Amino acid sequence: MDSNRIVTPFGPQSTASDVLAGVDLRGKRALVTGGASGIGVETARALASAGAEVTLAVRNLEAGGQVAEDIIVNTGNNRVTVAPLDLADRVSVRTLAESWDGPLHLLVNNAGVMATPLTRTAEGWELQFATNHLGHFALATGLHDALATAGGARIVSVSSVGHINAGVDFDDINFERRPYDPWIAYGQSKTANVLFAVEAGKRWAADGITANALNPGRIPMTNLSRHIGDLAAAPASFEPTSTDVSWKNLEQGAATSALLAGSPLVEGVTGRYFEDCAEAPPHQAGIRRGVAAYALDPEAAARLWQVSTDLIAG
Repeated sequence: MDSNRIVTPFGPQSTASDVLAGVDLRGKRALVTGGASGIGVETARALASAGAEVTLAVRNLEAGGQVAEDIIVNTGNNRVTVAPLDLADRVSVRTLAESWDGPLHLLVNNAGVMATPLTRTAEGWELQFATNHLGHFALATGLHDALATAGGARIVSVSSVGHINAGVDFDDINFERRPYDPWIAYGQSKTANVLFAVEAGKRWAADGITANALNPGRIPMTNLSRHIGDLAAAPASFEPTSTDVSWKNLEQGAATSALLAGSPLVEGVTGRYFEDCAEAPPHQAGIRRGVAAYALDPEAAARLWQVSTDLIAG
């Protein structure tokens, strides 16, 4: 892997604006889930600054509208709109996919939840797996034709270093038999994000669609971390004193998403996992960086695709 590892001139302190400086995305259409808060806002802002038409897919339409107005004012790009999306609601996901008209060049699967108390969707699915993976899987597959029509479309999935805490437990994905652990559930859902990129990159290569996943780094004080304060047993690595984690501001946290979505430096790259604006090396024990081997396992990726297809079709 090292000999073919993708690196760029950018690094952990680079911002979304840095990686897209001078890039022209006029004529490109982008959809950013969770674009009303956190790094989703900065990803959308960077894409709009480069000239892309950007749709913010959000649960809170009022907040999304305010963000869209702010981006328009700050970038001068008035092609920023808002669409409703609740990733844990199959009808909401299907409605957005079916209502999309025309090509889609950039799909940024950014929204997510982290370390939630045990919650189940109407189907009985564990909420983190349902939101972080299944909702995005249903959205991407529902938008496949729009992506294929675009020619050279890119899918970007925001994973996490937390994926190293757990692979996908195919025998009990929804914690129906094993004790629920919010961090294991989160890790499983973030591994699923990487496995999706691996399999989508393989299945959709002939359609000109690339798919990659990423670790944005640790960004304090975003909506994603709102449940951590409710937990007495958060891993020590989630404390700011961890020496293995690079803490970033929002613009820095959005940099790798922006790179994978819009930079010519990664044209044609697919099925990989990035961090700090470069392809991540293999994970090493005791270090909260890199990508776990099981997250890139093609057999697990194919199995997850089939399981996910069966679940959302049920």
